[in-house]
Amino acid sequence: MRYVTVTALSHTGLVRDHNEDSLVAGPWTLCGTVTENPQTLVFPLGHPLVVAVADGIGGQPGGEVASELTVRQLATVGAALDSEEALRDALNVCNHAVYAAAGRDPALATMGTTVAGVVVLPDSLLVFNVGDSKVLAATPDGLRQLSTDDSPPPSPGRRTTSLITQSLGGGLRFTPVVPHLAVTPLSLSDRYLACTDGLTDPVPEDALDALLRTHGNDNGKAAFELWKAAIEAGGPDNITLALIAVGE
Repeated sequence: MRYVTVTALSHTGLVRDHNEDSLVAGPWTLCGTVTENPQTLVFPLGHPLVVAVADGIGGQPGGEVASELTVRQLATVGAALDSEEALRDALNVCNHAVYAAAGRDPALATMGTTVAGVVVLPDSLLVFNVGDSKVLAATPDGLRQLSTDDSPPPSPGRRTTSLITQSLGGGLRFTPVVPHLAVTPLSLSDRYLACTDGLTDPVPEDALDALLRTHGNDNGKAAFELWKAAIEAGGPDNITLALIAVGE
């Protein structure tokens, strides 16, 4: 029988004073929690399995509230996300939920979050994102980005930018989103990494690829070393990641 493993970790980093990231894996959520030890969950391959990270927008109130609302909503409907249409509808519901919560509490005005993840189906992967959190495929030929960043080009001489052009919530007035959705075949030889920019901003893609290759047979060790690389690069932001693999 084929199964899906999800190895996850979430940490504040070395600069932020609290964790505004959240994570969902099937019915399980991790919100505002800090762990240096990766946790691995195992699910049967068959019913839709949603795995995603959400990164509350820094510099605005309630980022942790927005990210938690998003992953809890995805956890609630995850088993029904069997098509691009269902997934698009779910992300629109998340966007409405974030704006509605902000509208009920003036202290949460303009709160917002990014989201990026996958829905694992028996033979395919639905990839989705809003914002600049990423989904990457670790393949025998190297690391390949599956998500599409909602970011302007970085300034000359810089590899990254902190600006985003789209988010769930994030404005004073409701703004609809156009989620990025893609379908890719599910591969037993690939692993999939969903992560916030607290990992990908400080750690270049070639370094991520090298770590994933070095620890190709141990997802727990790979997740730990990815987190460690972000910390050793200064840990400038919250770090949340989920490493997804299919076994039999």
